[in-house]
Amino acid sequence: MSALSIFPVRGIAEIRPGDALGPIILEAARNQATPLEHGDCLVVTQKIISKAEGRLVEIDHADPAARRAVIASETVRVLRRRGDLVITETRHGFVCANAGVDLSNVDHGYAALLPVDSDRSAHRIRNRIRAESGVEVGVVISDTFGRAWRHGLTDVAIGVAGIASVVDLRGETDDRGQELRVTEVALADEIAGAAELVMGKASGVPVAVIRGLDPTWFTDGSVRDLIRPPEDDLFR
Repeated sequence: MSALSIFPVRGIAEIRPGDALGPIILEAARNQATPLEHGDCLVVTQKIISKAEGRLVEIDHADPAARRAVIASETVRVLRRRGDLVITETRHGFVCANAGVDLSNVDHGYAALLPVDSDRSAHRIRNRIRAESGVEVGVVISDTFGRAWRHGLTDVAIGVAGIASVVDLRGETDDRGQELRVTEVALADEIAGAAELVMGKASGVPVAVIRGLDPTWFTDGSVRDLIRPPEDDLFR
């Protein structure tokens, strides 16, 4: 792999429940003269997935009790609590703040919930793009997470289709000829973080394309490959 290109897909209008994202993304990419190509990887923000799939609930933004109730409905386990901030485990296995319930970039009086099955959502987009254009792409669904021990937020993968989530380098050798024993690269998270650099947090660009990825990475992946089992997690 010699170089990567990362560019935003602009011109996507407000997404409503029932919208088919695959054709919408295809059209927007064509309209800006960057049509999708074989081997591209799309990064699609969770927010438009949740909107298209109707994962929206009415909520009084001024009512903390109502917000806590919505968070509780999306939580299988509370790990930490400090004031209004709750670190939870969702039914997907994600450990994140407030069960991923988000009040930003949605109509007033609503909150967005995480997709029920983000891998399935990614496959749906990938399959529609293949059916409409014949182009084979990978799809990563991204969301913004905080991280233990470090300040700041970054985008990570919460859904994957057509591309590896993790690249396992164990058994290979480094540039000194030493065997790699523990190196597993969180590829889908790295892709999500790179794409966020051109989408931004407040620019209203919900899709980016990464072009030039290693062709061997385009395999069947799942976000489940990124989730560390509780029995292997020293911090849960």
